[in-house]
Amino acid sequence: MTSKEIVTIGEVLVEIMAVSPGDGFGEPIELVGPYPSGAPAIFIDQVAHLGRPCSLVGCVGDDDFGHLNLERLRRDGVDVSGVTIDPDAVTGSAFVRYRHDGQRKFVFNIAQSANGRLGWTDAQQAIVKASDHLHVTGSSLGTPAIADAIVDAVELTRKKGGTISFDPNIRGELLGAAGLKSKLQRILEHTDLYLPSDTELMLLCGARTEEGAIDEVLASGVKSIVHKRGALGARYIDRNEDVTLPAFAVDEVVDATGAGDIFGATFVVGWLDRLAPAEALRRAVAAGAIAVTQKGPMGGVSTAAEIGAFLATRLNAERSRSRIAGRAA
Repeated sequence: MTSKEIVTIGEVLVEIMAVSPGDGFGEPIELVGPYPSGAPAIFIDQVAHLGRPCSLVGCVGDDDFGHLNLERLRRDGVDVSGVTIDPDAVTGSAFVRYRHDGQRKFVFNIAQSANGRLGWTDAQQAIVKASDHLHVTGSSLGTPAIADAIVDAVELTRKKGGTISFDPNIRGELLGAAGLKSKLQRILEHTDLYLPSDTELMLLCGARTEEGAIDEVLASGVKSIVHKRGALGARYIDRNEDVTLPAFAVDEVVDATGAGDIFGATFVVGWLDRLAPAEALRRAVAAGAIAVTQKGPMGGVSTAAEIGAFLATRLNAERSRSRIAGRAA
């Protein structure tokens, strides 16, 4: 089977992280970074680690932050020929601090950075036309230049018979962007695989319950839904199957940033490979568990072999517990 090429369009930035937990950035604090970041960039880096041909379309500044991202993505196997370098703009950035309850506070510079100067060139459009699958990240729709490119890319993908996955990925800091909800709904109308997290499942629906939202989304034409539920695991639903898997426990959650994108990339690759939904979901949940044990948004990306080893270790541990329980009985 020939591997299908995956493309995504969106923000490329660096992340600067606070060392200590707290409520924000209202005082001088110790920071670490820069780490390569941006939800679409994290997603596509994981796709590359899984050995799938993939491309990223975006824009960075001609600065250390931009080159840091390009060098990382290129080294990992991502085609970055669709990422332009704007000499008159700075690369985007995000500052993040964990609160004491485990939630995160972000300060973004995306729309006013090089990300907001994406030109949507003929060369970038050609990359989308040559791909088989488009992945859309909702956070990218808050930047007008990127949103325009994504809407056009959705049309191009549909015209050529490609497939589309959509992760709404909306943070509270971005919800106020003008026209964002209508853009999200427009993308959903063309989506094959929908990957909402937590309450995002009901974000674009009239239904106020999880089951009602699932019925409404599937009735709209979406073929499959993967509901990412964080520490509760994940659920896959289509018109014929409904599979729920718990999360894998880890000794310590070091950094959850990017775990959802890594989960999503792993599931999308499995879905395109026509794996059984339970198996694709199992691998994605494992990839998410691996991701949270490492620092930095791309620090927790994993290969198929690493995911397989993680799952084998967990299976062996379960068998050992079963044998001990059997002897005790």
